Amino acid sequence: MAGSAGAVTRPGGAPRSTRTAVVAPAVLERLATAKPSDVVKVIVRLRQQADLTTIDASTRRERLREVIEMLQDTARATQGPLIDLLSERQAEGLVQRFTPFWVFNGFAVAAAPQVVEELAARPQVAAITQDAAVPSPQPEPMSSSSPPEPNVDLVNAPALWGMGITGQGVVVANMDTGVDTTNSDLAGSWRGSSNSWFDPNGQHATPADVNGHGTWTMGVMVSGSGGGTATGIAPGARWIAVKIFDDAGVATASDIHAGYQWLLDPDGSPATPDAPNVVNNSWTMGSVGCDLQFQLDLRSLRAAGILPVFAAGNYGPGASTSASPANNPEAFAVGGTTNGDVLYSGSSRGPSACGEPQTIFPELTAPGVSIRTTDLFGLYTQQTGTSLAAPHAAGALALLLGAFPDLAADVQAEALESGAVDLGAVGPDNDAGFGRLDVLASYAWLATRADFALTISPSSLTTSPGGTVESTVTVTPVNGFAGDVALSLGGLSPTQATWSFAPATIAGGSGSSQLTIVTTESLSPDTYPVTVEGTSGTVVHSSPLTLVVDAASDFALSVSPSSRSVKRGGSAAYTVSVSSQGGFAGTVGLSVVGLPSGASVTFSPLSVAAPGSSTMTVKTNGRTARGTFTLTVIGQSGPSSHQTTATLIVK
Repeated sequence: MAGSAGAVTRPGGAPRSTRTAVVAPAVLERLATAKPSDVVKVIVRLRQQADLTTIDASTRRERLREVIEMLQDTARATQGPLIDLLSERQAEGLVQRFTPFWVFNGFAVAAAPQVVEELAARPQVAAITQDAAVPSPQPEPMSSSSPPEPNVDLVNAPALWGMGITGQGVVVANMDTGVDTTNSDLAGSWRGSSNSWFDPNGQHATPADVNGHGTWTMGVMVSGSGGGTATGIAPGARWIAVKIFDDAGVATASDIHAGYQWLLDPDGSPATPDAPNVVNNSWTMGSVGCDLQFQLDLRSLRAAGILPVFAAGNYGPGASTSASPANNPEAFAVGGTTNGDVLYSGSSRGPSACGEPQTIFPELTAPGVSIRTTDLFGLYTQQTGTSLAAPHAAGALALLLGAFPDLAADVQAEALESGAVDLGAVGPDNDAGFGRLDVLASYAWLATRADFALTISPSSLTTSPGGTVESTVTVTPVNGFAGDVALSLGGLSPTQATWSFAPATIAGGSGSSQLTIVTTESLSPDTYPVTVEGTSGTVVHSSPLTLVVDAASDFALSVSPSSRSVKRGGSAAYTVSVSSQGGFAGTVGLSVVGLPSGASVTFSPLSVAAPGSSTMTVKTNGRTARGTFTLTVIGQSGPSSHQTTATLIVK
């Protein structure tokens, strides 16, 4: 390749552009040989990415909403110029298609070489990589005589079932070849509806799997006992799925980006927390090495409280055989063992090809040899590989999250690692990681770790616009907890209310704080779900609070009938009614203005206890002026005053 660094030169030609972006070698090679009419498929990553480290919400609902909104806001604020460019080039016939993404700030683009060069020259573009094809995982050789499913017992899942913990209330997902719902062990646990299945290739509108691999991994996570024995780790969990691999067994980078984006917000509404709690990824890029093109996607998942579980890869037994994305810093890699706690020979080993000097690879191991699980057409199969090991860890997370909701992704990883059964040399290593999965020990670690409880009393407050309410927040230490707990409130905006904690931090993990909420005058009457959060390092808890805003305490006036006619010298009677609003129970004094000369008025009674009424009688005499008059009836109670009108016609 001739020419200056950073520019591609056609044979005998001049450089096409001066690049500001980092262009991957595979793309450079493609551009160097591409004809002007060729279509080059790339992934474009922008320089500005959402800073998800600022997300501090503790509840799953708020964490998901804040992550999605920050990602989408970043994309909206920065993608406009490139969307305009790509739209113009599309109108010129130079762009076949392009897809904007917010799960990472970037695009998938299929365009002529000159458009790719044009994108590379844009200052807001950080990198351009190939929209590469990823092959679906292939089954490993196995012996059909291997004993079925001691794996479920080995990781101690039945011990949690005995406590009533089966994954109920938790949703798991896989990014795989699909799921075959003809198997009764999977059909009943699909969450259902349009927010529970996504095929970016558009081949299947409802769950399907022509390969089998995705059905195997889902079965390890959630299948029941339809095959005569219990085959799933979390049989009480529900599932959704992304079919990233097409029916030919190929996924593209753009399909995978689309899958991760869909998982964060399946129904397209950030306000509804329908993302899965757990995501299993039993696939690799197809070879050993470091590839970080999905790092931003995984970072987004972790910020939302979703730990991305990955199969470590089947490239062992040699050292330094890690594969991506499992070896990305944000991934949780799971290697394989036999049911006798011997490391599976094909399981990939560390150190990680992506560096990660602070970690080991893989993080964990789990049974992955001769695993009995669900198969196509309602059948069952035995399969081997780290593809089967990873869903053991994902299923274990479903059990733990059923017992301990709202765990941050880092705490989920720490629980799995802390409960692992050490294998080989003492301590974590680059063969078996922290050891073999033991979900009961992970549960015990979570149940006995130094922690705190957060309560609020009263948990329901009622006020009116412009009102003030108070509640007491109490922090109680558990298992010797002694950290400082910072308090915060979520669910209200500054335009709705102001709030304060006294004190804002409870020192030593024990004590109380007074929460004061002052609503704004413009706040609409409604019921507002509020969350009080306590944070101490990575330990975060929340307590719900209901704020009921009633209409302000007040009264209203009305007059019936609205019009009366009277001859001079006669009388006209009206009924003045006082109604109560927002629990008003005061006394309202009545008066009237606008009487014609020579007329007088009486109220019976002169003051009305709300709700109630008074008879207003207008008396005329022979000298009262004839005509039509508007009478203004005034009601006064303390500083509150209201009025209404009636018509008097004197003939």
